[in-house]
This record gives sequence, C-alpha cells and structure tokens, in this order.
Amino acid sequence: QVQLVESGGGLVQGGRSLRLSCAASGIIFSINTMGWYRQAPGKQRELVAVAASGGRSNYADFVKGRFTLSRDNAKNTVSLQMNSLKSEDTAVYYCNAQLPAGPRIRDYWGQGTQVTVSS
Repeated sequence: QVQLVESGGGLVQGGRSLRLSCAASGIIFSINTMGWYRQAPGKQRELVAVAASGGRSNYADFVKGRFTLSRDNAKNTVSLQMNSLKSEDTAVYYCNAQLPAGPRIRDYWGQGTQVTVSS
C-alpha cells in the first residue's frame, strides 16, 4: 500500500508565501506523475500542478508565475512553493501520485492540508 503524507498548510496573509510538501511511502517501484490538486468549498477538485517522472511540470493557468513544483524522484517527494498568495487560493490542497498498477494507473491521495489566505 502507498501512503502520501502532506505538510505545510496553514493561515497566511495575502501576498505572502507557503510551501507544501508531500512524501510517498510504501512499496513503490515507480511513480508516473506526482503533484497537487485543490478543492475550495462548494467547488470541484482542480489541478494545481503536476510533474512527470522525467521532470516536466504542468501548471494550472491561475498559478503560473506564482507557484513552483519540485519533485525528487529518489526520495518520492514533491513540494509546492506558493508565492504571492491570493484569497482565492484558499482551499484544501491534496497531494496526488499516479502509480502503475499492472496495465492500469492507480491514483493515490493524501489526506489534504488546509491553506487559508486572508485578504
């Protein structure tokens, strides 16, 4: 079984920064993609940023230029540096990892960490 453990959420003023971290543990041979999603109250979960095993990262338009994703394949970790935070970034942030499971790909999720940005 694979577990994702997140850390780094909290309350921050608008314009400030936060860093989220996620570590995957368990029986892991490889991880296809690893990254972050978020879900605000009353909204659907949405992609924030995700990195492929080769290092290429994709970002949602609303975070481009403000958030930076870093992935360490050797340690099975991913971090999200969030700068210039806005009130609309307030959400529960979930770490996600996609691992091969035979012919399929299986999604694993962290428990979520709350990020609250005050205006």
